[in-house]
Amino acid sequence: MLERQWRLPAVALRGALFALVAVFGWASVGLAEAATWCGILALAALPGVVLPRHRLLAPAGRLAEVAVVVLGTLATGGLPAWMLPYLIAPFATAAFDAAAPAEDGDRWSRLRTWGPPALVALAAVGLLAQAPQVADFNRGTYVSTAAVALAFGLAAAVGAWWLRRSRTSDMHHSQLPYAEAAALLTQLRVVARQLPGSTLDPGGIATEIVDTASRIPGVERAAVLSAASGRRLVVLAEHADERVDWETSPQLNSLLADAWAGQKPQAGQVPLSRSTQGPVASLVIPLVAEGRTVGLVAIESDDPAAFGPEAITAAEDRTKGAALRLETALLFEDVRSMATTEERQRLAREIHDGIAQELAMLGYGIDNAMAILPPEAGEAKGELEDLRSEVTRLVTELRFSLFELRSNVDRQGGLASAIADYARTVGASAGLRVHLSLDEGGARLPASTEAELLRIAQEAITNARKHARAENLWVTCEVDPPYTRIEVTDDGQGLSGEASEGRYGLAIMSERAERIRGSLEIRPHQPHGTTVAVVLNAGARPTPRAEAPRPGSAAWAAADRARTEQPARRPDHGGGRGSQ
Repeated sequence: MLERQWRLPAVALRGALFALVAVFGWASVGLAEAATWCGILALAALPGVVLPRHRLLAPAGRLAEVAVVVLGTLATGGLPAWMLPYLIAPFATAAFDAAAPAEDGDRWSRLRTWGPPALVALAAVGLLAQAPQVADFNRGTYVSTAAVALAFGLAAAVGAWWLRRSRTSDMHHSQLPYAEAAALLTQLRVVARQLPGSTLDPGGIATEIVDTASRIPGVERAAVLSAASGRRLVVLAEHADERVDWETSPQLNSLLADAWAGQKPQAGQVPLSRSTQGPVASLVIPLVAEGRTVGLVAIESDDPAAFGPEAITAAEDRTKGAALRLETALLFEDVRSMATTEERQRLAREIHDGIAQELAMLGYGIDNAMAILPPEAGEAKGELEDLRSEVTRLVTELRFSLFELRSNVDRQGGLASAIADYARTVGASAGLRVHLSLDEGGARLPASTEAELLRIAQEAITNARKHARAENLWVTCEVDPPYTRIEVTDDGQGLSGEASEGRYGLAIMSERAERIRGSLEIRPHQPHGTTVAVVLNAGARPTPRAEAPRPGSAAWAAADRARTEQPARRPDHGGGRGSQ
């Protein structure tokens, strides 16, 4: 890019110096000799002007320019050295070319590097070697003139070299982060394919760590915890005979806090879960990779004396080497999440600035056409009205798509809040009566898992809006990590009426559920409609309280009316049209 930018100034420099030399020659040696040597110099400069980036012809042209200047100066008597000012052109262009960064596999980079000193040496030797042939009374003046010309040429070369280097450095500084990111991502792709099992799934790696830790004698319960937003921990994987409500706030548990900060195993009788009853022995092994704590292995036993020095050493040995694998998977998950979010935002911008604006202009054009139709053009007006209705429908669908692309799980909100906001907005726009049942504790799921669950819920709600022709939509969100259940039920026409794109949406939901190691269930809803449910860690479900009424039942309707009449009692539950 710099070579293209400076090509015109380089040609202008040659042209100015050539004109200056021609004037000097005409005044010094006469028109005939000046025209002859200027013509030869023009031929020698031609490769540098026409092919400035050629690896062989451009350096050869500069060498020919220096040779012509030296020979022309000597052939016309040495003094008044009328051709020497032109040396600035080949010296400066050679230095500018030499300052270019070498490319991988470039065999000519050394030739470019040594080009400027070689030209200067050639000119100096050629000019000074002929000094004895100059008359004695002119010899000192000749040497001084040649030295001044070479000095000016060297100064021009240094200036060109510095200019190219400084501009290249500025460009490199602005592009360096992208170059480094591209190199790292390329290496990551290569390395990821060489990993055992070719997996970079934090959940899968955490499950392997838990399985290894659970084989330590005396271990009753084990889990892998990782950092999340809001100074809390998330449960990546666990092992227990029954559900365990792990403590996810290090501030409330000294063993977790000390292990994370001190990067040393911590043992004691402080329970690591809120659901543990009775005396226990607890052990927390920090997962440290290159000086950073990336996770904790929490272990509990019902035997208060289970974890002595030997058990702690065994636990450290079994988890050794897992920290780097887990950190790699977590970093990869963050990069993938960032890339996905950025791509969704980019698509939203392109849709909004592109096809959405064009459809709006098309609608305005149809409105103008309808306004100028003559009264007798009734059939044409009907066709235009139908076309206007279709454009309006497409604009509405684009608005829904933009809203879906831009919807994300807020770090300060939560999964249930994000799903509820989306359901309320879609219900209000599509005329659906939305019934929400939200039950979300303080613990959070991994960000990538929350994102996938949100997309599954969005797809299910979108299918109900577009294809089911439903009037009511029931959304249930129960988040109690590691257990999670998201259920979307409609009273539409059921699976038999799904359009082909709706079937494609079901396949996408199934792929997303498999990606987060969840189970997806799609079943008919009685008397009509469809239920889409995704469940994570069904074995870790909390002890069920009184069974919740099924969507659409009389009990649900009664509870819905009660929630509507007294919203202050259950702020997370409610029923209403659109915004509820």
